[in-house]
Amino acid sequence: STGSTGAAGVTVRRQARGRARIESILDAAEELIAESGYDDMTTNQVAARAGISPGSLYQYFGNKAELLDGLLDRYTAQMDGFWAGQLGGEAEQLPIDTLVDRVIDAVLAFKADRPAIWILFHGSATSDVLARAAGCLDGQLADRLAHLYASRAPHLPPDRRRLVAEVSVA
Repeated sequence: STGSTGAAGVTVRRQARGRARIESILDAAEELIAESGYDDMTTNQVAARAGISPGSLYQYFGNKAELLDGLLDRYTAQMDGFWAGQLGGEAEQLPIDTLVDRVIDAVLAFKADRPAIWILFHGSATSDVLARAAGCLDGQLADRLAHLYASRAPHLPPDRRRLVAEVSVA
């Protein structure tokens, strides 16, 4: 045996490098958006910040809109995991003031770690695409809250719980 890992090992390493490269590109895009906004960000700036050539960037993201899609996918996955952790499990039994304090503190920390979220979803010049994405993320959160409210206030009709959840998100 020569100690080689074979074709499967090479494929796994390439896939891991590809995922790491995508994360590096998305990190660079997020930093640039936080610094100067989405409209002013260019793919050449993203490539330079990620330490790759523009041609390498285009192997993963064909244009600026695809970079945004990649960030939105990442934010959606991160937020899904975040809200599952905040609103699942013992959240149904916590005193309401403890739950509210915990959620507010966690949201502030989550958004502080991802400064581009504020600019993308709450900026004064939010585009239709970003507004739709923010609406989707808000809808997912309202779904989670309505579920939480169902366990905490089962006497409320489902449409009322949903309304309270939407007001909570707003």
